[in-house]
Amino acid sequence: MAGKEKKPVKIVETVLRDAHQSLLATRMSTEQMMPVAELMDQVGYHAVECWGGATFDTALRFLKEDPWVRLRKLRDGFKHTRLQMLLRGQNLLGYSHYADDVVEYFIQKSVANGIDVVRTMDCLNDVRNLETAIKATKKEKGYAIAALVYTLGDAYTLDYWKDVAKRIEDMGADCLGIKDMAGLLTPYQAGELVHALKEATNLPLAVHTHYTAGVASMTYLKAVEAGCDSIDCAISPLALGTSQPATEVMAETFRGTPYDPGLDQEKLAQIADYFAGIREDAIKSGLLNPKMLGVNIKTLQYQVPGGMLSNLVAQLKEAGKEDLYRDVLEEIPRVRKDFGEPPLVTPSSQIVGTQAVMNVICKERYKMVLKESKKLLLGEFGQTVRPADPEIKKRIIGEEEAITCRPADLIGPQLPRFEKECARWKQQDEDVLTYALFPSVAKDFFQYREAQQTGIDMSVANTEYGVYPV
Repeated sequence: MAGKEKKPVKIVETVLRDAHQSLLATRMSTEQMMPVAELMDQVGYHAVECWGGATFDTALRFLKEDPWVRLRKLRDGFKHTRLQMLLRGQNLLGYSHYADDVVEYFIQKSVANGIDVVRTMDCLNDVRNLETAIKATKKEKGYAIAALVYTLGDAYTLDYWKDVAKRIEDMGADCLGIKDMAGLLTPYQAGELVHALKEATNLPLAVHTHYTAGVASMTYLKAVEAGCDSIDCAISPLALGTSQPATEVMAETFRGTPYDPGLDQEKLAQIADYFAGIREDAIKSGLLNPKMLGVNIKTLQYQVPGGMLSNLVAQLKEAGKEDLYRDVLEEIPRVRKDFGEPPLVTPSSQIVGTQAVMNVICKERYKMVLKESKKLLLGEFGQTVRPADPEIKKRIIGEEEAITCRPADLIGPQLPRFEKECARWKQQDEDVLTYALFPSVAKDFFQYREAQQTGIDMSVANTEYGVYPV
């Protein structure tokens, strides 16, 4: 029985991407990463996740860094360890769909600059939005992980997860992932889900979760016992809270068992010492709020990711309506159900959460409607697991006809236009992709870069730790 096979579990280290995205608003700089790269390269990690997610936007917007330069430097530093990135399928690293030519070119350049493993996901688990990314990764000889975005709800049965997993296997992915962005996967559910997926497919299985609800280490234990092949962990100074379980703890948990990952604990201790300094500096500066390191069991009650909760508080505070917080928490599941029960992950989490805030503040549901809510119900992000509420859908989109095909099929080639618009600033092929993803942010960065190169004093670097959706 595949789910019971005992073998060493592989550890993916997230400190250079998801850990600091979760705890430090993605503000770790390349300068902070590079001194420890050589040491991390000697530990025996299965992979180091170091790129993608929110790191691309934040590097440009707040750190005034070229993310492509960061990737090339990390590739030089990690000579023996695979580098991994997170991609949002047809959205790439942005918040709307791109044409296939942009997706293919982005993955081509990602692999060429040093990425070995591309983990791609779709916010609605619409596998049609993963197909181009998987094919492009395989074409470039990269390792393609296709991740199921884990969530709860009546529609999300074991049969549902098995069906999606089989479709992913048929697309040619190298590995299946479970991406539990909100920390909703509890230990015994994890064992059951992993066993079912291993029975349904022949793919290796990677499990990713967050410590937000306090159960993640136990979740990993049961997932590994059920047969999962790899788990995502963060070195201890930037673990726990809204981050991942601690690398050293999980490695020690399995030491001396058939699941022993064989990591070098002495080197892990040295790495932890290094990142302890970064953690202390972040606490002193206010970048790391110690509250982020606690346990929030309400995550399981409301199914809301930790980052989404903090954004809701900020929105209500800005509107002077903090007293409506609980009303909004209760409204979120209703909006989610109205919209077809989408998982709450970027960008669907922002859409559902903000619409819930508007419904409560206006004291009338859907009196004001986000343009993104309309796009979601029109099918511009793909197909939800269940149909949207017919009355709500009609109220929001009126007589407009919803999209039933793969959304990207309606988008013509975009690269020629981006090349033309970016020509003034282009210094490397990758600049076109930077511009395609974040045009206004890219222009600001290109101006800054040019000023630096010409010696003009242009102090445009934003050093404020502003609110940013991670």
